[in-house]
This record gives sequence, structure tokens and C-alpha cells, in this order.
Amino acid sequence: MHRTLLAAAITLTVSAGSLAAAPAAYKEPLDAQALNTIKSEFGELMELANRHDFKALHEMFWQSPSALLVAKSAIPSEGNWAGFWGNEAIDRKLHDIGTSGPVVLRPDYSKLKVVGLTPDVAQSYAPVNITVSYAGQDGTPKPFLMIINWIKVGKDWKVASEIILPVPPAPVAKS
Repeated sequence: MHRTLLAAAITLTVSAGSLAAAPAAYKEPLDAQALNTIKSEFGELMELANRHDFKALHEMFWQSPSALLVAKSAIPSEGNWAGFWGNEAIDRKLHDIGTSGPVVLRPDYSKLKVVGLTPDVAQSYAPVNITVSYAGQDGTPKPFLMIINWIKVGKDWKVASEIILPVPPAPVAKS
């Protein structure tokens, strides 16, 4: 019986010790000024997209073959949605979308969230209603989620990846 009590006491002590050794509180790697700068850059990106300013949009992206845009595809062999890697492919895709008809992005800025991942990498998230007539879309505003990874290049924040995901319709409730 003493062995059982001793084993229970050791187990409780080890368990309590592991609770006390919980990881330190999370510390945001970016200061408020950097996070606000990225929020401003996000707003600028939306304005440029709505103006179809392809040259300025090009400049907002990280100049790298690893830059990524995930968007609706017009080519069946690519699938319905696809990744477009590198600046030439991104420029071509943005031009194709922007010249297909009206394109209007309306982000919900009240839900825009920016977090630092490292001192040089951040991520933003925002729901966006997008009106577009590209690749079979009918020009009706639809809900999307926009997830952007930002990378610091020199003193500037650039879009490393922009992932635009359609929000599927809510399932029909079965009675």
C-alpha cells in the first residue's frame, strides 16, 4: 500500500510540474506600426485591383518565381481553381481577370486580421465580396476568403502569396 501511495504521489508531482512548465505566452513578432502598415497595404491592393492598375499591382507582389496567386482558372486542364506561380503568370492572370468585364472587390475591413509569423513574414485574412465575370462567373457578387502572405523586402511589405477561396453555399437543411 505504501508503494501505491508513493507512486500516486510521484505521479501527481510530475503532473503538477508539467502543468507549471506550460509554454510562455505568445509574443507577436511585429509591432503595431508594422501590422498597421500591412493593413494599409491590403487596402491599397484592393484599390488597385478595383482600378485594374496592373502595373501597380505588379509592384505590390514579391518579385520572385515563388510568388503565388490562387484564383479561378479558365482552362479546364488546370482545374476549376489553380495556383499561378511567378510574376509573369500572376501578371497574365490578373490581366485576364481584369479585362474580362467588371471586377469589384469589397473587403469586410471589420474582419481584416493581420498577424506576424516572423519579423519578415505576416499573414492577412479578410472576407471579400467579389463581383467578376471571368471564366463562367456571372457577375453576381459572391463571398470569398482572401488569405495573403506578406514578405518584407527591404523596407517594403510585398505580397508573397494571395489565395482567393470561394465560400461554398450553406448546405440545404434536411427536414
